[in-house]
Amino acid sequence: MEEKLKYERPVITKINAGMPDKFGMQAKMPVITEIDEIPVKKLIEQYGSPSFIISEKTIRKTFNEAKRAFTSRYPKVQFAWSYKTNYLNAICKIYHSEGSWAEVVSGFEYDKAVANGIPGNKIIFNGPDKSKEDLIKATENGSYIHIDHFDELYELLSVSEKLEKRPKVAIRVNMDTGVYPQWDRFGFNYENGEAWNALNRIMMSEKMDLVGLHTHIGTYMMTPAPYAVAASKLAELAVRIERKFNHKIKYIDMGGGFASKNTLKGAYLPGKDTCPTFDQYAEAISGALINSDLDPNEMPTLFLETGRALIDDAGYIIGSVLANKRLADGRRSMIIDTGVNILFTSFWYEHEIYPAKEAGSHSEDTTIYGPLCMNIDIIRSAVKFPLLQKGDNYVIKRVGAYNMTQWMQFITLRPKIVLIDTKGKTHIIRENETNESLTSHEKIPDYLK
Repeated sequence: MEEKLKYERPVITKINAGMPDKFGMQAKMPVITEIDEIPVKKLIEQYGSPSFIISEKTIRKTFNEAKRAFTSRYPKVQFAWSYKTNYLNAICKIYHSEGSWAEVVSGFEYDKAVANGIPGNKIIFNGPDKSKEDLIKATENGSYIHIDHFDELYELLSVSEKLEKRPKVAIRVNMDTGVYPQWDRFGFNYENGEAWNALNRIMMSEKMDLVGLHTHIGTYMMTPAPYAVAASKLAELAVRIERKFNHKIKYIDMGGGFASKNTLKGAYLPGKDTCPTFDQYAEAISGALINSDLDPNEMPTLFLETGRALIDDAGYIIGSVLANKRLADGRRSMIIDTGVNILFTSFWYEHEIYPAKEAGSHSEDTTIYGPLCMNIDIIRSAVKFPLLQKGDNYVIKRVGAYNMTQWMQFITLRPKIVLIDTKGKTHIIRENETNESLTSHEKIPDYLK
């Protein structure tokens, strides 16, 4: 028996057939039916709805694009994978296999990197929260400790007196690069002399080896020009150190912050059209360093802690429609099985969402909600979207960065994460949560049993 068509309450909408909008002619909503040649429907049948899907092919392709951009412009370049961006072991191992070191910001991440087989002398330890035990461990392992504040500096000086190894250190420098708001929470300020003060104290203590200078000027930087300013200021500090102490630093670490092709909320144009390329970032940074007063015969290694821009494109969420509703003002809304608890970046991105099969040719302004019993569970507040029925599938693009480290269990259990390798084979790299796994850390007092 033929299935009866779903009833949808009629609504009047103005249609300007054939009329262009400000970006040109309106086009039919594209669809994403497969990821790395595997049908979305097949992935959902096998791994459940929703599921995270990660493309290893895209990870490696993007990494090598970034590597080419920098190594073709600067003589010595070393990438360090930003663990906080996505610290799934399988993901980290892909970047390490491409030659990336590890960049970590906590003792937990440090131990993760060591467990992933990264030797201590290929770990960069950032962040404001390094315990005394962390500092001892990092020193004994020969890791690069990036000092964030004077309290940490004094703690490390105290620790170094009792250890046989000398700590290898850099300082994080914050500065005015013309970007507002200025990121001055982390590190030592350049303009007020705090950074120079810290460097002098390190050098004159003779208890630590100053090996580098580090900055991280912001996040999702939509112009490369501030990186040139930052690189010039770090180069100037390096030159001053050499002149005063006859000491050459080994590296300049420019941190991360490169934008992915996601679109920020409130942006006039889509991110895929406005995001700088790796070549543009590389040109700004390398040009500033090469044109500085650094000794051209002993240029420091350029370290990069790029995270978001390397992996965002490789991540997808696939899932299913739960329901359609009309809001009080007549607008269409759609409820899907992905909520802001697992798509945390939807708070600041207008994520691209597509049907996973051919849909109707008429799109309508739609609010897309997640499944949570929270009014803030909005994936897209307004997007032109065709009508999908309950059970139809969708694909959300560019979710590889931060969602799998910032997500949280709330109301729904977190789903599987699946890797598609370069040969098109799928692998579960993180199992979905269950009631048993979720409650395994809970304890019930005897009187409540």
